[in-house]
Amino acid sequence: MLFNSIEFLVYLPIVFIIYWIIGIYTNSPKQNIRYQNLFVIFASYIFYGWWDWRFLSLIILATTTSFTCGLLLDKFQDKTTRKAICSFNLIVSLGILGTYKYYNFFAENFSQLLSYAGIHSGWTTLELVLPVGISFYTFQTLAYTIDVYRGTIRATHDAIAFFAFISFFPQLVAGPIERADNLLPQFLRHRTFDYSKAVDGLRQILWGLFKKIVVADNCGIIVDRVFDNYQEVGSINLLVGAILFSFQIYGDFSGYTDIAIGTSRLFGISLRRNFNFPYFSRDIAEFWRKWHISLSTWFRDYVYIPLGGNRKGKSTTIRNTMIVFVVSGFWHGADWTFITWGAFNAMLFIPLLMAGTTKRYKGSNVADGRILPSVKETVMMGITFMLVVIGRILYRAETIPDAIKYFANMTSEVTMTRPFMDKYTAIYILIMVIVEWFHRNKQHGLSIDTTGLMKYRAVRWCSYYILTILILLQTGRNEAFIYFQF
Repeated sequence: MLFNSIEFLVYLPIVFIIYWIIGIYTNSPKQNIRYQNLFVIFASYIFYGWWDWRFLSLIILATTTSFTCGLLLDKFQDKTTRKAICSFNLIVSLGILGTYKYYNFFAENFSQLLSYAGIHSGWTTLELVLPVGISFYTFQTLAYTIDVYRGTIRATHDAIAFFAFISFFPQLVAGPIERADNLLPQFLRHRTFDYSKAVDGLRQILWGLFKKIVVADNCGIIVDRVFDNYQEVGSINLLVGAILFSFQIYGDFSGYTDIAIGTSRLFGISLRRNFNFPYFSRDIAEFWRKWHISLSTWFRDYVYIPLGGNRKGKSTTIRNTMIVFVVSGFWHGADWTFITWGAFNAMLFIPLLMAGTTKRYKGSNVADGRILPSVKETVMMGITFMLVVIGRILYRAETIPDAIKYFANMTSEVTMTRPFMDKYTAIYILIMVIVEWFHRNKQHGLSIDTTGLMKYRAVRWCSYYILTILILLQTGRNEAFIYFQF
C-alpha cells in the first residue's frame, strides 16, 4: 500500500480510530498495551500484504528467528554458545536477504568471470521478485540480536510487542531503520493520545506528501526523459536532469520519512529522525551525517566500529571507511553502479578524513542565527551539492558505461536541445528549498516557528490550503517510492 494512494487515505483513519477505541475500552493499562499491539501487527500485515501477501512469510520468519535468538541469548551466558546463537540469526537473516536481493548478481558475475577462463559454470539465475522493504526490516532484526548479544539491551519476552516493533507499518518498508532501544520500549508501555503531537504529525505528513507528490514525481517525469535519451540530449539538459534527479530522490525519500514519522505520532509513537536538511551541507562529511541517518549510523555501529573504526591508525581508518561506503552502496542495490557510487562517495570522504575535518560542522547548522548564508557558506554548499549530483549519475544510470557517457556528454561543449525543464517544477523545488531553509533548525518543513511567519494562524492555514491544493492537482499518478526497491 502506497502512502500516496487512495487506499492509504481510507486505511489510515480507520486504523487510527480502531487503535484509540481499543485504548479507551480496554479494562486495564496492561490489556490496553496488549490489544493495541495485536492490532498494530494485524494492521501492519494488511498494509504490507497489500503488495503481495506471500512475502509476509519472510517477515514472520525473520521476526520469529530474531525473537527466539534473543530469548536464547538471555538464557545462555557461555560465550561460545552466545556467539553460535547470534551467528545463526545472522545466517538466517542475511541468507534470506542474500537470496532474494543478491543471488542473481553473484550468479551472473561468477559465471561471467569463469567464462573469461573458458569455463562454463552452468549456473542459472532465479526468477525472484524482490520483496518490498526487505533490507529495512532485515537490518532492524539484525540490530536487535546484535545488541542483545553485546549486552547493550535486554531481550524482550513479550512476543506481541516484538512483532509490533518489527512490523510497525509507517516505517516497515522504507525506514527509518529503528533500533530496539528507541522503538521497542514504546510498545511495552501504555500510550495515550497527545493532541499537540498528533497535529504536528499531520503537518509533517502534509509536508511529506508535498515533497513526494508535487516535487519528486514532477522531477521524475523530466528525469526519466533525460536519462532515457541521454545520448541525444544537449549538455545543459543533461546537467538539469542530474540536478533534478537529486531533488527527486530527496523529495521522494525524505517525503516518505516525513509521512512515516508524522503517521507514527498519530499513534503515540516517536520515530528517530532520518533526514536533517542534507542539501544545506557544507561538505560531504556533513552531508552523510544528515542523509539517511538511520542507515549511516547502522553501518557505523555494526560495521565500521567492529572493524576497528578510527582506533588503529589512518590506513586502517581509510580501509574501514572504504568498506562502509562500498557496502552501503551494495545495500542500495545488487548492481555495479551502486557499488561504484559507494566507492565514489568514499573517495570524496577520505580527503576530509585525512585532513581531520570530518567533524568540522558536527552539531551546527549553516548560517546559525542568520537569515542568509555567507558567501563562503554558499560556495561550499554549492560545491557539496554538485559533488552529490555527480554521484547521483552513477546511482541513476543503468550501467557504469552509461554513467560515464552521460557525464562525458554533460561536460562536453555546451549544447542545448529543446529544454525539458518546466517553470512549475522549478517553482515547486523553490518552495521546498525556501520552506526548509527557514526551518533548517526544526524537525521538518512545517514545524511551528514561534519567531517566524508560521507563528501566525492565518499564515499556517493559508500554507496548508496551498499545499493541499497543489497535492490534489497532481493526483492520479500514484508513483511508487524509489526506496521501496531496496
